[in-house]
Amino acid sequence: MSQSPSPGHSSAPLHRLLSQAADAVQGVRDGRSLTDLLAKVPGDLRPGTQALAFAVLRRLGSAQAVRQQLAPKAPPPRVDALLVTALALLWPDPDAQAAPMYADHTLVDQAVHAAKQRAPASANFVNAVLRRFLRERDALVAAAQRSPLGAFNHPNWWVEKLKADWPAQWQAILAANNRPPPMTLRVHAQRGTAADYVERLATLGIAARTLGAPTPQAVMLDKPVPVAALPGFAEGQVSVQDAAAQLAAPLVIGMGTDQPLRPGARVLDACAAPGGKTAHLLELQPDLQLTALDADAQRLARVQDNLKRLQQHATLKAADARQTAAWWDGQPFDAILLDAPCSASGIVRRHPDVRWLRRPGDIGALAQIQAELLDALWPLLAPGGRLVYATCSVFRAEGQAQLDAFLQRQPDAKSHDRPGFTGHLLPVAENAGSQPPALDGFFYALITKP
Repeated sequence: MSQSPSPGHSSAPLHRLLSQAADAVQGVRDGRSLTDLLAKVPGDLRPGTQALAFAVLRRLGSAQAVRQQLAPKAPPPRVDALLVTALALLWPDPDAQAAPMYADHTLVDQAVHAAKQRAPASANFVNAVLRRFLRERDALVAAAQRSPLGAFNHPNWWVEKLKADWPAQWQAILAANNRPPPMTLRVHAQRGTAADYVERLATLGIAARTLGAPTPQAVMLDKPVPVAALPGFAEGQVSVQDAAAQLAAPLVIGMGTDQPLRPGARVLDACAAPGGKTAHLLELQPDLQLTALDADAQRLARVQDNLKRLQQHATLKAADARQTAAWWDGQPFDAILLDAPCSASGIVRRHPDVRWLRRPGDIGALAQIQAELLDALWPLLAPGGRLVYATCSVFRAEGQAQLDAFLQRQPDAKSHDRPGFTGHLLPVAENAGSQPPALDGFFYALITKP
């Protein structure tokens, strides 16, 4: 995953970036993925548009709540999208961690410029609404935050589900979701140590630190940089991967246990795209007979691209993992990694559109797919083998509840607790300092067959 630079680094006029960001916000409101929307933005505008769109989507609930105060009758969609985009960017930062992206007067001026080009008749209206917001900002912000949507910037059903699942941590999870994540790297285990790479970054003026156990190859940057600025990236010496995602491969291989995988073991990565965990497995144990499977042939191409950059090889197959007769050769696997499709509720800070795209019924539908995958893959595991079930979700229905139900259906399966690896990992800061949490939200289960 690449990290976008600040929009201030773009040479494009701000009014063009605001217009593109407003189109992206409107697309998300219409149910389209931000990733897909950004792919259609002209290349010279894409980094700046992404930075603005991310910031807006993290404050979309607040911006919508205050727009309803300022203009109870919704303007046309293209005007409304521009208004909420500008309002979100004018929103005060409660942590005051960084200077605003742009000065207030610049934002208003450029938003009005964008309005003249998008819907000329709306320019005076946009100008009046934004200037009133600046005059009455404190009172309007306080009023907007009296509603759950305005206060938490998540749909109400999402907030209620977190309250039920995590009564002590739900507010901290929501707060973490609304902050930009750290940029975390994985140093290739066969080509260097995290400590050496931190020193290498320091010579280039890039501040970073190692994270240590249980992710010994992880390096966290103080500030994100473009991947092109990372030494050795093109040569495969380092990859971008969150620290929580770096727990999967050691669990599968059995690192730090008295029963690691044997040399040449057969391993299945059942939902492999985009390939970060596939590559990590081969970095830790290059001699694995690894099959990388994914239902989406297009996304499987990204796995191939990752492996090519890292000079690795795996057998790639495009198939639905549940339809085992269509792809399995009949030989059992020593280990299986099932990184199952899920709500992505644990990686909202990296994908701020997810909260606005999901619907309440999605969680049950995804949990059903996860159960079907577990039941289909379990017979493919060799006796004495291990299955790692993972989701990038904080919802219990996709984590502990899913595991409990599987153990009820498969009484011969045994779940193992590995502190620091298994269970629900929440994106909550360890203290109230300015550093964002090091981990995304994940769930891991380690299951063995006798």
